Amino acid sequence: MTSQNTAVTAITSYCLSSILMTLTNKLVLSSYDFKLNFLLLAIQSVICVITLEIFGGLGLVSRRRFSWDDGKKWFIVSASLVAMIYTGSKALQHLSIPLFTIFKNLTIILIAYSERTLLKGPPVTRLMLVAFLMMVVSSIIAGWADLSTGKVLKPTDSDSDMEWIVAYGWMLSNCLTTAGFALLMKSKIREVGFKEFDTVFYNNLLSIPILVVACLLLEGGEAQKFYEKYSDPERPSGEVYGLAIGILMSGVSSFGISYSTAWCMRVTSSTTYSMVGALNKLPIAVAGMIFFNDPVTFGGVAGVLIAFFAGIVYSHAKSVQPTAGVKPASDLPLPVNIKADRDRGLYKLANA
Repeated sequence: MTSQNTAVTAITSYCLSSILMTLTNKLVLSSYDFKLNFLLLAIQSVICVITLEIFGGLGLVSRRRFSWDDGKKWFIVSASLVAMIYTGSKALQHLSIPLFTIFKNLTIILIAYSERTLLKGPPVTRLMLVAFLMMVVSSIIAGWADLSTGKVLKPTDSDSDMEWIVAYGWMLSNCLTTAGFALLMKSKIREVGFKEFDTVFYNNLLSIPILVVACLLLEGGEAQKFYEKYSDPERPSGEVYGLAIGILMSGVSSFGISYSTAWCMRVTSSTTYSMVGALNKLPIAVAGMIFFNDPVTFGGVAGVLIAFFAGIVYSHAKSVQPTAGVKPASDLPLPVNIKADRDRGLYKLANA
């Protein structure tokens, strides 16, 4: 399989698994008003590790043996992932979804230039910048109904001036941690030489203690409410079983997205990964309009169409992107077994 076909397959895999994960959460977990986000993520990580070990025991997949040296190098990636999730949830507590989406799309530009500067990645062309700006415009148009009425901050009891500082502070933190996660993961994959299942194993295993501690420190009150709600003997047992099945389904879905994320990040750039993540919201938005009775508005439809064309522009920009100044694949740090395969002409590094 050529490097281009590999990248397309990886991106497709990431899109499908992300959509499945989103729909699973929307269809099942949201029905039970489950608000323990860190606990859910910890359970998903545990399921991913167990699933990987089962597949490994059956001889279906292989991964590196755990080493503390690799764990120390990868820990910062897992920590940045948790930080990205936490700051995103805090930003959403204060900002409206349209404004949050605008900032997330602006983060793609930050990632693109940071990757070029810090990781010596491919140059950011004018056509790519046009695609990024089209994504920002699409989110502005889609959320114009809320933005034009000033509904950018969610109502709270705190002082209005301080609320602006807190809201945008969390949003800035989320933009920085999102860019940090994308760049760190790409950098560490190169440095450690992880393959997909190695990345899945270390990312989920090292995330578990961080997520458990975050749950204990930040979700204690919500956990008490959840326990009181579901420990009621009069509550139908079918609801408890349904929630358990929903969490199990989300865990299985998270294995798919963990693998496809690692694959997509290895064979493409951090910028492409972030752009695909933004574009991946389009089929979800369309599905919401068709299947979940989400309001169909002119702004919503126009935003989807503009974002769709932004994806086409970005794809074209990548196809004609100059490679001058990009570090050649032969100079990238690779594990010994991959270098040997490369020397025999059996391995080709994807040209992101």
